[in-house]
Amino acid sequence: MTGQIRAVSGPARRRRRGRWTHGVAALLGLIGLLAGCAGSPPDGRESPTSTAVGVRTALAHLTVVARPGPDPAYRRADFGSAWADTDHDGCSQRRDALAAAVDRTKPFTERRRGRCIHDVVAGTWTDPYTGFPLTFTDLSDSQQAQQIPIDHVVALAVAYRYGANRWTAEQRLAFATDLSNLQPTARATNSKKSDRDAASWRPGRRYQCDYATRYVSIKAKYALQVDETEKRALSEMLDAC
Repeated sequence: MTGQIRAVSGPARRRRRGRWTHGVAALLGLIGLLAGCAGSPPDGRESPTSTAVGVRTALAHLTVVARPGPDPAYRRADFGSAWADTDHDGCSQRRDALAAAVDRTKPFTERRRGRCIHDVVAGTWTDPYTGFPLTFTDLSDSQQAQQIPIDHVVALAVAYRYGANRWTAEQRLAFATDLSNLQPTARATNSKKSDRDAASWRPGRRYQCDYATRYVSIKAKYALQVDETEKRALSEMLDAC
């Protein structure tokens, strides 16, 4: 479908920024950090933010289990249709994630596509694991779009091994499309991280605090388990805060 394309800047940009404040906060804030949330079933609700102490408290309250190996029963399809529009705003969750994370202090281009009013097709993003800027001129071009995949901070396969295998289909879909767990990244970074957990992959030290904070927050929000090796790795990364 051909959309209406326009560059957004100046006052128009400032007006639109408010719409996405909650999205950026969900992506970068501390989510699900109440210690009690680690024992509640996943329901997709966001919890109050907290301090670095709260993150460590949440980590301490995660249920510890023996380290599981890869689960041959895992299938991506178990988490529903990729980027399903679960918030019913007319945009796929990929488009929502791109719109939430685009650098709005730099030129970007946004268009309306059907009911979706924020299809960002050009702009600059920052890979949160490397700090590198990612600038694209036309994400409707599949070759460009492939260079900015959407990462699950806690990978779906990791969630499956640590408790999501017992969830309902609706709970798995909610997890897979939760914007707090979605992050645009560089293709190379996404490939290296892949389905690894925090014990198997770390970003550079400069970015470990933010990564570990989000990782713990998501695990706490969805009552996912942790093993001792992963817990120790997360604690070490939180030392960078």
